[in-house]
Amino acid sequence: MNMEEPLVHCPKCGEEHPIQSVLTAQSNQNVIFECPKCGYEKRNILTSKG
Repeated sequence: MNMEEPLVHCPKCGEEHPIQSVLTAQSNQNVIFECPKCGYEKRNILTSKG
């Protein structure tokens, strides 16, 4: 079964990137988004776990 990786849209530049390349999950349940194209960064993204 060939499953494609979900894509994430950057809220600043609108580029799409694979989820694994732009989201980082930290041990304290914080999530960080970093766009490799424009450099936009958002930290402490709320998740369903906290």
